[in-house]
Amino acid sequence: MSNDILISARDLSVHFPLRGGLFGPKQVVRAVEGVNLDIEKGRFFGLVGESGSGKTTLGKALLKAAPITRGTVTYDDGEMRHELTEITAKGLKDYRSRSQLIFQDPYAALSPRMTVRDIIAEPLEVMGLTASREETDERVREIAAKCRLNLEHLRRFPHAFSGGQRQRISIARALVSNPRFVVADESVAALDVSIQADVLNLLKEIQQEMGLTFLFVSHDLSVVAHVCDHVAVMYLGRLVETAPTRELFAAPRHPYTKALLSAIPSLDPDDRGKAQKLEGEIPSPTNQPPGCKFQTRCPFAIDICRRDEPKLEHSSTGHEVACHRWKELMDDRSLQTA
Repeated sequence: MSNDILISARDLSVHFPLRGGLFGPKQVVRAVEGVNLDIEKGRFFGLVGESGSGKTTLGKALLKAAPITRGTVTYDDGEMRHELTEITAKGLKDYRSRSQLIFQDPYAALSPRMTVRDIIAEPLEVMGLTASREETDERVREIAAKCRLNLEHLRRFPHAFSGGQRQRISIARALVSNPRFVVADESVAALDVSIQADVLNLLKEIQQEMGLTFLFVSHDLSVVAHVCDHVAVMYLGRLVETAPTRELFAAPRHPYTKALLSAIPSLDPDDRGKAQKLEGEIPSPTNQPPGCKFQTRCPFAIDICRRDEPKLEHSSTGHEVACHRWKELMDDRSLQTA
């Protein structure tokens, strides 16, 4: 495996068993199924898809915050690779300091009974990363300044801040342990558009300054296009397409990716009304269709799509797509506009 890979997943699956009632059969939620993923060091890696596609669960599995049913996740600490499914308690504590999560809701993610200083300092104190209170305070002030928080903010409680300020507090808490890998789970979805841009620019600046690797989970492709270097598209627990951001937006290959991209609002009046509508809802993760999981909503589905599940095919440009007909759809313009 390349030394440039920080996080690697192979055949990663996360299942949640459900009780079927007193006499009903037991069901299983297949939140993530057979995911193969490599995230390079220093990348801003985007993960997109509809609600219910398994994005958050995948991010938590990479942090070992969700149970891994099958497969492996390996992490490079700079000296050697560790497999998270076999990691010891001491190794997990070390991994917690090196990998952090920025939550989606800045209002629910912060304790209303703690000052901003105590919120940011909590990871340092819990993991024992500093030797004294003075060292903790110095580290808190340093990371607060990076996140554009003033010193007087540290004495206040979360209720005194706006949504954007609270999210900066959440970012400071995630970065105070000096991690190498950060999962940002819909971290700007709850913010106004102008505040979104400010937080995204902050994340990009901090990523470049600290050499961080981000997994940026989002349903908003326009946001992903602004900050991400590489994008993976997820549907019903599976990756259906991955590519460098520019290539994905310039030449999407999977019908699901094309539908997502066509739904991005445009200011051009001539482009309005051209969105490719997806009929129906995403299938239940407890009762998935056979073959290609997108075949129930795909206008190009044929018999092989309903029978055999496609695998990710690699290309020389770094593009991967899981679709039986993607080459045919790329070559035939009449099918592209169908």
